[in-house]
Amino acid sequence: MSQENTKTTILIVDDTPTNIDVIDDILSPNYIVQVAVDGKIALKIIEEQRPDLILLDIMMPEMDGFEVCRHLKADPDTKDIPIIFITAKDDLDSIVSAFELGAADYIAKPFNPKELSARVKTHLELYRSQCQLKKANASLREANATKDKFFSIIAHDLKNPLHSMIGFSDLMENQFDKITDEKKKRYLQNISLASKHLFKLLVNLLEWARLQTGRIEFDPAQFNLNTLIEDALNQLKVQADQKEIQLSSMMEVSTMVFADYNMVDAVVRNLLSNAIKFTPNGGQILVSKIENKDHWEIAVKDSGVGIDLEDQEKLFDLSSKHSTFGTNNEMGTGLGLGLCKEFVERCGGQIWVSSEKNEGSIFRFTLSRRATCAIVDSRIKIGSDQANSCKPLLIN
Repeated sequence: MSQENTKTTILIVDDTPTNIDVIDDILSPNYIVQVAVDGKIALKIIEEQRPDLILLDIMMPEMDGFEVCRHLKADPDTKDIPIIFITAKDDLDSIVSAFELGAADYIAKPFNPKELSARVKTHLELYRSQCQLKKANASLREANATKDKFFSIIAHDLKNPLHSMIGFSDLMENQFDKITDEKKKRYLQNISLASKHLFKLLVNLLEWARLQTGRIEFDPAQFNLNTLIEDALNQLKVQADQKEIQLSSMMEVSTMVFADYNMVDAVVRNLLSNAIKFTPNGGQILVSKIENKDHWEIAVKDSGVGIDLEDQEKLFDLSSKHSTFGTNNEMGTGLGLGLCKEFVERCGGQIWVSSEKNEGSIFRFTLSRRATCAIVDSRIKIGSDQANSCKPLLIN
Protein backbone atom coordinates (compact mmCIF):
# COMPACT_ATOMS: atom_id res chain seq x y z
CA MET A 1 0.00 0.00 0.00
CA SER A 2 1.50 3.33 -1.01
CA GLN A 3 1.87 6.19 1.45
CA GLU A 4 -0.12 8.43 -0.87
CA ASN A 5 -3.13 6.10 -0.87
CA THR A 6 -3.20 5.90 2.94
CA LYS A 7 -3.94 9.62 2.92
CA THR A 8 -6.69 9.35 0.32
CA THR A 9 -10.24 9.41 1.67
CA ILE A 10 -13.28 8.07 -0.15
CA LEU A 11 -16.81 8.73 1.10
CA ILE A 12 -19.49 6.11 0.36
CA VAL A 13 -23.02 7.54 0.46
CA ASP A 14 -25.58 4.70 0.37
CA ASP A 15 -28.53 3.66 2.53
CA THR A 16 -28.09 -0.08 1.91
CA PRO A 17 -25.69 -1.78 4.38
CA THR A 18 -24.95 -4.64 1.97
CA ASN A 19 -23.79 -2.24 -0.74
CA ILE A 20 -21.62 -0.37 1.77
CA ASP A 21 -19.98 -3.61 2.95
CA VAL A 22 -19.17 -4.73 -0.59
CA ILE A 23 -17.65 -1.41 -1.64
CA ASP A 24 -15.76 -1.10 1.65
CA ASP A 25 -14.21 -4.54 1.16
CA ILE A 26 -13.00 -3.49 -2.31
CA LEU A 27 -11.56 -0.10 -1.37
CA SER A 28 -10.46 -0.26 2.28
CA PRO A 29 -7.15 -2.08 1.60
CA ASN A 30 -5.94 0.96 -0.35
CA TYR A 31 -7.93 3.95 0.90
CA ILE A 32 -9.45 5.49 4.01
CA VAL A 33 -13.17 4.79 3.67
CA GLN A 34 -15.91 6.88 5.28
CA VAL A 35 -19.61 6.05 5.23
CA ALA A 36 -22.83 8.08 5.22
CA VAL A 37 -26.24 6.39 5.13
CA ASP A 38 -28.12 9.39 3.75
CA GLY A 39 -27.53 12.69 1.96
CA LYS A 40 -27.82 14.97 4.99
CA ILE A 41 -25.28 12.99 6.98
CA ALA A 42 -22.98 13.02 3.94
CA LEU A 43 -23.09 16.82 3.72
CA LYS A 44 -22.20 17.13 7.42
CA ILE A 45 -19.25 14.76 7.02
CA ILE A 46 -18.02 16.62 3.93
CA GLU A 47 -18.29 19.95 5.76
CA GLU A 48 -16.08 18.68 8.59
CA GLN A 49 -13.56 16.69 6.54
CA ARG A 50 -13.52 16.96 2.78
CA PRO A 51 -12.99 13.58 1.05
CA ASP A 52 -10.92 13.10 -2.10
CA LEU A 53 -13.70 11.27 -3.94
CA ILE A 54 -17.39 10.45 -3.35
CA LEU A 55 -19.26 7.30 -4.35
CA LEU A 56 -22.88 8.42 -4.40
CA ASP A 57 -26.13 6.41 -4.61
CA ILE A 58 -29.17 8.07 -6.19
CA MET A 59 -32.15 6.50 -4.43
CA MET A 60 -31.99 7.53 -0.77
CA PRO A 61 -34.64 8.82 1.70
CA GLU A 62 -35.09 12.54 2.47
CA MET A 63 -32.31 13.75 0.12
CA ASP A 64 -31.50 11.75 -3.00
CA GLY A 65 -28.11 11.58 -4.67
CA PHE A 66 -28.98 14.16 -7.32
CA GLU A 67 -29.79 16.74 -4.63
CA VAL A 68 -26.55 15.96 -2.78
CA CYS A 69 -24.56 16.39 -5.99
CA ARG A 70 -26.38 19.63 -6.80
CA HIS A 71 -25.56 21.01 -3.36
CA LEU A 72 -21.87 20.06 -3.56
CA LYS A 73 -21.39 21.49 -7.05
CA ALA A 74 -22.96 24.79 -5.97
CA ASP A 75 -20.39 25.22 -3.17
CA PRO A 76 -16.98 26.60 -4.31
CA ASP A 77 -15.25 24.59 -1.55
CA THR A 78 -16.63 21.23 -2.72
CA LYS A 79 -17.46 21.69 -6.39
CA ASP A 80 -14.22 20.07 -7.58
CA ILE A 81 -14.52 16.85 -5.56
CA PRO A 82 -15.01 14.02 -8.08
CA ILE A 83 -18.39 12.30 -7.68
CA ILE A 84 -19.05 8.83 -9.09
CA PHE A 85 -22.69 7.81 -9.08
CA ILE A 86 -22.99 4.12 -8.25
CA THR A 87 -26.63 3.09 -8.47
CA ALA A 88 -29.17 0.56 -9.67
CA LYS A 89 -30.80 3.23 -11.83
CA ASP A 90 -29.34 2.59 -15.26
CA ASP A 91 -31.87 4.41 -17.43
CA LEU A 92 -30.61 7.00 -19.91
CA ASP A 93 -32.40 9.93 -18.23
CA SER A 94 -30.72 9.22 -14.89
CA ILE A 95 -27.29 8.90 -16.52
CA VAL A 96 -27.72 12.16 -18.44
CA SER A 97 -28.99 13.97 -15.33
CA ALA A 98 -25.95 12.80 -13.35
CA PHE A 99 -23.46 14.11 -15.88
CA GLU A 100 -25.39 17.37 -16.30
CA LEU A 101 -25.07 17.93 -12.56
CA GLY A 102 -21.30 17.53 -12.81
CA ALA A 103 -20.65 13.88 -11.98
CA ALA A 104 -17.24 12.53 -12.93
CA ASP A 105 -18.56 9.04 -13.74
CA TYR A 106 -21.58 6.73 -13.51
CA ILE A 107 -21.48 3.04 -12.53
CA ALA A 108 -24.57 0.84 -12.67
CA LYS A 109 -25.20 -1.89 -10.11
CA PRO A 110 -24.33 -4.70 -10.06
CA PHE A 111 -20.74 -3.70 -10.82
CA ASN A 112 -17.46 -5.49 -11.36
CA PRO A 113 -15.03 -4.97 -8.41
CA LYS A 114 -12.01 -4.56 -10.71
CA GLU A 115 -13.87 -2.02 -12.82
CA LEU A 116 -14.84 -0.04 -9.71
CA SER A 117 -11.23 -0.05 -8.44
CA ALA A 118 -9.92 1.03 -11.84
CA ARG A 119 -12.41 3.89 -12.19
CA VAL A 120 -11.77 5.13 -8.65
CA LYS A 121 -8.03 5.09 -9.23
CA THR A 122 -8.36 6.91 -12.57
CA HIS A 123 -10.55 9.69 -11.17
CA LEU A 124 -8.32 10.14 -8.15
CA GLU A 125 -5.32 10.56 -10.45
CA LEU A 126 -7.26 13.07 -12.56
CA TYR A 127 -8.29 14.93 -9.41
CA ARG A 128 -4.69 15.12 -8.18
CA SER A 129 -3.56 16.37 -11.59
CA GLN A 130 -6.27 19.05 -11.56
CA CYS A 131 -5.23 20.14 -8.06
CA GLN A 132 -1.59 20.37 -9.13
CA LEU A 133 -2.57 22.33 -12.22
CA LYS A 134 -4.62 24.76 -10.12
CA LYS A 135 -1.69 25.28 -7.78
CA ALA A 136 0.60 25.88 -10.75
CA ASN A 137 -1.86 28.36 -12.24
CA ALA A 138 -2.21 30.13 -8.90
CA SER A 139 1.58 30.37 -8.61
CA LEU A 140 1.76 31.70 -12.16
CA ARG A 141 -0.91 34.31 -11.43
CA GLU A 142 0.93 35.32 -8.28
CA ALA A 143 4.21 35.57 -10.19
CA ASN A 144 2.57 37.70 -12.86
CA ALA A 145 0.98 39.91 -10.21
CA THR A 146 4.36 40.27 -8.51
CA LYS A 147 5.99 41.17 -11.80
CA ASP A 148 3.27 43.69 -12.64
CA LYS A 149 3.53 45.19 -9.16
CA PHE A 150 7.32 45.41 -9.48
CA PHE A 151 7.21 47.21 -12.83
CA SER A 152 4.38 49.43 -11.65
CA ILE A 153 6.44 50.58 -8.68
CA ILE A 154 9.45 51.17 -10.90
CA ALA A 155 7.43 53.14 -13.41
CA HIS A 156 5.65 55.17 -10.74
CA ASP A 157 8.31 55.84 -8.12
CA LEU A 158 11.56 56.03 -10.10
CA LYS A 159 10.31 58.93 -12.21
CA ASN A 160 10.07 61.54 -9.46
CA PRO A 161 13.65 61.44 -8.13
CA LEU A 162 15.07 61.04 -11.64
CA HIS A 163 13.07 64.02 -12.92
CA SER A 164 14.27 66.04 -9.95
CA MET A 165 17.92 65.12 -10.48
CA ILE A 166 17.74 65.75 -14.24
CA GLY A 167 15.88 69.06 -13.81
CA PHE A 168 18.21 70.61 -11.29
CA SER A 169 21.29 69.25 -13.09
CA ASP A 170 20.10 70.89 -16.32
CA LEU A 171 19.59 74.19 -14.50
CA MET A 172 23.10 73.99 -13.07
CA GLU A 173 24.61 73.12 -16.45
CA ASN A 174 22.72 75.70 -18.56
CA GLN A 175 22.71 78.61 -16.13
CA PHE A 176 25.77 77.98 -14.00
CA ASP A 177 27.26 81.45 -14.54
CA LYS A 178 23.94 83.24 -14.06
CA ILE A 179 22.56 81.75 -10.85
CA THR A 180 23.68 82.74 -7.36
CA ASP A 181 25.76 80.55 -5.09
CA GLU A 182 22.76 80.28 -2.78
CA LYS A 183 20.65 78.79 -5.59
CA LYS A 184 23.47 76.49 -6.62
CA LYS A 185 23.64 75.19 -3.06
CA ARG A 186 19.88 74.68 -2.95
CA TYR A 187 19.93 72.89 -6.31
CA LEU A 188 22.72 70.60 -5.12
CA GLN A 189 20.79 69.87 -1.93
CA ASN A 190 17.76 68.90 -4.00
CA ILE A 191 19.90 66.66 -6.20
CA SER A 192 21.41 65.07 -3.09
CA LEU A 193 17.98 64.42 -1.54
CA ALA A 194 16.68 62.92 -4.77
CA SER A 195 19.78 60.72 -5.08
CA LYS A 196 19.39 59.42 -1.52
CA HIS A 197 15.71 58.72 -2.12
CA LEU A 198 16.53 56.91 -5.36
CA PHE A 199 19.16 54.81 -3.59
CA LYS A 200 16.73 53.90 -0.80
CA LEU A 201 14.07 53.00 -3.35
CA LEU A 202 16.45 50.74 -5.27
CA VAL A 203 17.59 49.02 -2.06
CA ASN A 204 13.98 48.33 -1.07
CA LEU A 205 13.09 47.19 -4.58
CA LEU A 206 15.99 44.75 -4.65
CA GLU A 207 15.17 43.43 -1.17
CA TRP A 208 11.52 42.99 -2.09
CA ALA A 209 12.38 41.33 -5.41
CA ARG A 210 14.78 38.93 -3.66
CA LEU A 211 12.11 38.11 -1.12
CA GLN A 212 9.50 37.37 -3.79
CA THR A 213 11.85 35.16 -5.79
CA GLY A 214 13.05 33.21 -2.75
CA ARG A 215 16.60 34.51 -2.77
CA ILE A 216 16.61 35.87 0.77
CA GLU A 217 17.96 33.29 3.17
CA PHE A 218 15.93 32.89 6.35
CA ASP A 219 18.42 32.25 9.15
CA PRO A 220 16.75 32.41 12.59
CA ALA A 221 19.01 32.66 15.63
CA GLN A 222 19.05 33.99 19.20
CA PHE A 223 20.35 37.56 19.49
CA ASN A 224 20.09 40.68 21.66
CA LEU A 225 17.46 42.99 20.16
CA ASN A 226 18.62 45.88 22.35
CA THR A 227 22.02 45.91 20.65
CA LEU A 228 20.41 45.96 17.21
CA ILE A 229 18.12 48.85 18.16
CA GLU A 230 20.97 50.86 19.67
CA ASP A 231 22.98 50.46 16.47
CA ALA A 232 20.00 51.59 14.39
CA LEU A 233 19.41 54.64 16.61
CA ASN A 234 23.06 55.64 16.37
CA GLN A 235 23.10 55.34 12.59
CA LEU A 236 19.90 57.38 12.21
CA LYS A 237 20.94 60.04 14.71
CA VAL A 238 22.29 62.35 12.00
CA GLN A 239 19.00 62.15 10.12
CA ALA A 240 17.09 62.90 13.34
CA ASP A 241 19.42 65.74 14.36
CA GLN A 242 18.69 67.54 11.11
CA LYS A 243 15.09 67.90 12.34
CA GLU A 244 16.05 68.27 16.03
CA ILE A 245 14.16 65.08 16.82
CA GLN A 246 15.00 63.29 20.07
CA LEU A 247 15.57 59.54 19.68
CA SER A 248 15.36 57.42 22.82
CA SER A 249 14.94 53.81 23.90
CA MET A 250 13.45 52.11 26.96
CA MET A 251 14.73 48.67 25.99
CA GLU A 252 16.43 46.52 28.62
CA VAL A 253 20.13 45.85 28.29
CA SER A 254 19.39 42.25 27.38
CA THR A 255 16.28 41.61 25.28
CA MET A 256 16.86 38.25 23.65
CA VAL A 257 14.78 37.24 20.63
CA PHE A 258 14.78 34.34 18.21
CA ALA A 259 14.47 35.63 14.64
CA ASP A 260 16.42 36.47 11.50
CA TYR A 261 18.82 39.28 12.42
CA ASN A 262 18.98 40.92 8.99
CA MET A 263 15.21 40.92 8.56
CA VAL A 264 14.62 42.45 12.00
CA ASP A 265 17.35 45.01 11.31
CA ALA A 266 15.54 46.07 8.12
CA VAL A 267 12.24 46.33 10.03
CA VAL A 268 13.68 48.51 12.80
CA ARG A 269 15.47 50.83 10.38
CA ASN A 270 12.39 51.25 8.20
CA LEU A 271 10.14 52.01 11.17
CA LEU A 272 12.60 54.50 12.68
CA SER A 273 13.24 56.14 9.32
CA ASN A 274 9.50 56.50 8.73
CA ALA A 275 9.01 57.94 12.21
CA ILE A 276 11.69 60.57 11.55
CA LYS A 277 10.14 61.35 8.19
CA PHE A 278 6.68 62.06 9.59
CA THR A 279 7.70 63.77 12.83
CA PRO A 280 7.95 67.59 12.73
CA ASN A 281 11.07 69.45 13.83
CA GLY A 282 11.59 69.24 17.58
CA GLY A 283 9.56 66.04 17.99
CA GLN A 284 10.27 62.81 19.83
CA ILE A 285 10.59 59.13 18.93
CA LEU A 286 10.62 56.41 21.57
CA VAL A 287 11.35 52.69 21.22
CA SER A 288 9.91 50.48 23.97
CA LYS A 289 8.84 46.91 24.61
CA ILE A 290 6.30 44.81 26.48
CA GLU A 291 7.18 41.34 27.75
CA ASN A 292 4.71 38.54 27.07
CA LYS A 293 4.90 34.84 27.85
CA ASP A 294 6.38 33.73 24.53
CA HIS A 295 7.26 36.95 22.74
CA TRP A 296 8.30 40.59 22.97
CA GLU A 297 6.04 43.34 21.67
CA ILE A 298 8.19 46.18 20.33
CA ALA A 299 6.74 49.67 19.86
CA VAL A 300 8.10 52.62 17.87
CA LYS A 301 6.16 55.69 19.00
CA ASP A 302 6.47 59.13 17.40
CA SER A 303 4.96 62.58 17.99
CA GLY A 304 4.34 62.98 14.28
CA VAL A 305 1.47 64.01 12.07
CA GLY A 306 -0.49 60.77 12.50
CA ILE A 307 -2.28 58.70 9.89
CA ASP A 308 -5.91 58.76 8.74
CA LEU A 309 -7.81 55.55 9.49
CA GLU A 310 -8.47 54.88 5.79
CA ASP A 311 -4.75 55.23 5.04
CA GLN A 312 -3.77 52.90 7.88
CA GLU A 313 -5.35 50.01 5.98
CA LYS A 314 -3.10 50.67 2.96
CA LEU A 315 0.22 51.02 4.77
CA PHE A 316 1.32 47.38 4.60
CA ASP A 317 -0.19 46.65 1.18
CA LEU A 318 2.36 47.01 -1.60
CA SER A 319 -0.35 46.90 -4.26
CA SER A 320 -1.86 50.17 -3.00
CA LYS A 321 1.38 52.09 -3.74
CA HIS A 322 0.62 54.33 -0.73
CA SER A 323 3.38 56.92 -0.40
CA THR A 324 3.28 60.44 1.02
CA PHE A 325 5.73 63.27 1.64
CA GLY A 326 7.24 63.79 5.08
CA THR A 327 7.02 66.91 7.23
CA ASN A 328 10.05 68.37 5.43
CA ASN A 329 8.88 67.10 2.03
CA GLU A 330 10.96 63.93 2.33
CA MET A 331 9.97 61.45 -0.35
CA GLY A 332 8.89 57.89 0.49
CA THR A 333 9.30 54.69 -1.49
CA GLY A 334 5.95 53.11 -0.70
CA LEU A 335 7.79 49.82 -0.14
CA GLY A 336 9.29 50.00 3.35
CA LEU A 337 6.25 49.00 5.41
CA GLY A 338 5.34 46.26 2.95
CA LEU A 339 8.80 44.80 3.47
CA CYS A 340 8.41 45.16 7.24
CA LYS A 341 5.22 43.09 7.15
CA GLU A 342 6.85 40.39 4.99
CA PHE A 343 9.93 40.19 7.23
CA VAL A 344 8.04 40.20 10.55
CA GLU A 345 5.69 37.47 9.35
CA ARG A 346 8.63 35.39 8.09
CA CYS A 347 9.96 35.57 11.65
CA GLY A 348 6.64 34.33 13.02
CA GLY A 349 5.44 37.72 14.32
CA GLN A 350 2.79 40.30 13.59
CA ILE A 351 2.95 44.02 12.84
CA TRP A 352 0.26 46.69 13.16
CA VAL A 353 -0.24 50.43 13.72
CA SER A 354 -2.38 52.64 15.93
CA SER A 355 -2.58 56.31 15.07
CA GLU A 356 -4.72 59.43 15.13
CA LYS A 357 -4.37 62.43 12.88
CA ASN A 358 -2.06 65.05 14.43
CA GLU A 359 -1.56 62.83 17.50
CA GLY A 360 1.38 60.69 16.36
CA SER A 361 1.66 56.99 15.55
CA ILE A 362 2.73 53.79 17.27
CA PHE A 363 3.99 50.93 15.12
CA ARG A 364 4.11 47.63 17.00
CA PHE A 365 5.53 44.25 16.05
CA THR A 366 6.15 40.98 17.87
CA LEU A 367 9.14 38.65 17.95
CA SER A 368 9.56 35.26 19.59
CA ARG A 369 11.67 35.22 22.74
CA ARG A 370 13.13 31.78 22.19
CA ALA A 371 13.42 29.00 19.62
CA THR A 372 10.58 27.00 21.17
CA CYS A 373 8.15 29.62 19.89
CA ALA A 374 6.79 28.82 16.44
CA ILE A 375 8.67 30.37 13.55
CA VAL A 376 6.35 30.11 10.59
CA ASP A 377 6.45 30.78 6.88
CA SER A 378 4.15 29.43 4.20
CA ARG A 379 5.73 25.97 4.37
CA ILE A 380 7.59 25.37 7.62
CA LYS A 381 6.93 25.51 11.35
CA ILE A 382 9.87 25.29 13.73
CA GLY A 383 8.53 24.03 17.05
CA SER A 384 9.98 22.87 20.30
CA ASP A 385 10.96 19.53 18.79
CA GLN A 386 13.17 21.39 16.30
CA ALA A 387 14.41 24.15 18.55
CA ASN A 388 17.91 22.76 18.84
CA SER A 389 18.35 22.01 15.16
CA CYS A 390 17.27 25.22 13.44
CA LYS A 391 19.12 25.61 10.16
CA PRO A 392 19.08 28.32 7.48
CA LEU A 393 16.00 28.04 5.29
CA LEU A 394 15.46 29.34 1.78
CA ILE A 395 12.16 31.20 1.52
CA ASN A 396 10.14 30.29 -1.57
